[in-house]
Amino acid sequence: MCECNNLKDGQDVVDHVKSKGKEHFASKVEHQIQCDCGETFTFTKVIMNCPKCEMTYAVTPCSSGDINNIKPAGIKYA
Repeated sequence: MCECNNLKDGQDVVDHVKSKGKEHFASKVEHQIQCDCGETFTFTKVIMNCPKCEMTYAVTPCSSGDINNIKPAGIKYA
């Protein structure tokens, strides 16, 4: 079983992905993220910031095929 399933929030996801050196990996699927600030942007890497408010969004590479796995981590967390 994937150890990524135990990550409880976006900050945990960012920390885990960075600890594995995978922060620049591409997402399996490019997703359209609708940020709380109203901006919509294309999520192409497993850790990205909203271009408008800089909210960090993250997902593990192994679960990046499902938009529901992408978690907010906080403003400029990455």
